[in-house]
Amino acid sequence: MKLFVINGSPRGNRSNTYKLTKAFLSGMKESADAAGEAFELEEIQINQLEIRPCLGCFSCWSRTPGNCCIHDDMRDVIQKLLWADITIWSFPLYYFTVPGGLKNLIDRQLPMQLPFMTENKKQTGNGSHPSRYDMSGKKTVVISTCGFYTAEGNYDGVYSLFDHTCGRDGYTAIFCGQGELFRVPDLSQRTDQYLHFVRKAGSEYFSGNILPETRSELCRLLYPKETFEAWADLSWGIDPQSGEKESDALTFTRQMAVLYRRENYPGRDQVLEIYYTDIDECYQIVMGKEGSRVVTDGSMTATTRIETPLPVWRSIGAGEIRGDEALMQHLYKVKGDFNLMLKWDDYFGGLKGSADETGQPPDTGASQTTGAAAEIHIPPKSTSMNILLLPWITFWVSAAIDSYGGSLISICVCALVPLLFYPNKKTLYDVLSGPMIVLCSMALMLGVSGRIVIPLSYLAFGVMWIASCFVKIPLTAHYSMNNYNGPDALKNPLFIKTNRILTFLWGILYLLTPVWTYALMGTTMRPYTGAINSAAPILMGAFTVWFQKWYPAKVAGGE
Repeated sequence: MKLFVINGSPRGNRSNTYKLTKAFLSGMKESADAAGEAFELEEIQINQLEIRPCLGCFSCWSRTPGNCCIHDDMRDVIQKLLWADITIWSFPLYYFTVPGGLKNLIDRQLPMQLPFMTENKKQTGNGSHPSRYDMSGKKTVVISTCGFYTAEGNYDGVYSLFDHTCGRDGYTAIFCGQGELFRVPDLSQRTDQYLHFVRKAGSEYFSGNILPETRSELCRLLYPKETFEAWADLSWGIDPQSGEKESDALTFTRQMAVLYRRENYPGRDQVLEIYYTDIDECYQIVMGKEGSRVVTDGSMTATTRIETPLPVWRSIGAGEIRGDEALMQHLYKVKGDFNLMLKWDDYFGGLKGSADETGQPPDTGASQTTGAAAEIHIPPKSTSMNILLLPWITFWVSAAIDSYGGSLISICVCALVPLLFYPNKKTLYDVLSGPMIVLCSMALMLGVSGRIVIPLSYLAFGVMWIASCFVKIPLTAHYSMNNYNGPDALKNPLFIKTNRILTFLWGILYLLTPVWTYALMGTTMRPYTGAINSAAPILMGAFTVWFQKWYPAKVAGGE
């Protein structure tokens, strides 16, 4: 398969549309590789070529048939058009049609036609010219982005152009509104989602046709009309009342406020105050039930205050540095309610799903039929600390009451625990716990003293916790991540450090527990040992809840 990409954007490889084109090509290549088919690609950047306007002299029809009298790069372009099996036209919408440089290239295709009048029923219009070459079997794809909130109703000129040259059903089009958002790293959560479907479209195109379900996703808005247009208007940095240039920091803050997700309103208004330390400017974002607004006079009482140099906050927004890493490096400070920072993606992380033409996110909880199969949305599995603790608590309580019977119960529980992993994700520590409990239970059933085995079980449990402090992800992080953006939390160094400290403290608790357990097992309190040992973990649990909020806030405040 031979592909020829014509990048008609004056921005060249920096083109927003080119991002879509690369995703489409990636999908095609994946399918080609899977099918074992050769994949040859030629690309041109029109902004790097010399292609002069057509003179309208018709020399290519009369004096030098098939050859233009202008000697520039267009001759090579024609050869590539003849070589390719598929030609992909990639360009932004300029004044409701193609950019000027690309229009010159299209005009200069005249040598590829014969001058005779004919009718082509597949093409739009009255009258046509036959091709000088056999172009049967060749395919055309047109990919474009525009700056309006939707592509619908804005591509009439482009449709007309390609309907005339290729025929109404002679090409495949992917037109996307809100194209400028593809250059904004802070919005990549949504734009990457869209590019995923463009890549999928490329794969399906290679296999035959783009499926209706994929086309539907490509037609969804990136963001609702109101959100996009507000963001786009603010990007010019001009005060809407005075028409004067406003502070870059204020524009940046307003754009952030536009992305506030009011559907995650926590039940009370929050005031996020951002003080840009390097330029001594301070603005407040009031986050309410109906939306957000920016206050410039500092009249509101801040619930959360961020103190940061503007370049740092911009680098975070652009994805050049992670916000949590910058916080650990003390590049900015946070004061007040730190909970907003922990749930930042919920408030400003962009829409989780795409939006349809009404601006409403699609229902991702329902199954979607794809051809003859059903593509069902399955939520990711989460870990569960309760599953980890269940066999241990069962052993500690039941074995203390009756060594043989309690051990038997513990082994049965360990056998049933794997059934709990069907709706949950298991960790290494879940896997290790079963064999450890079974070994302890078997030791008791073989007559080893419970006063020895039960304290040793606490010791083994504590060693497991302490050992996990020396690996990349400590034990508690595998479970507490469920409350902090799931697996993404594992990339947060502050989250990992907090959990490393907590894991170590829990490990110390379980290393000390064997001491008093051994003593209790030699008294009349033996049957109640498991219950007594539950008191310390309850207190430690309360401490954990407090520490998970206190420590990150302490670090964020620069202490």
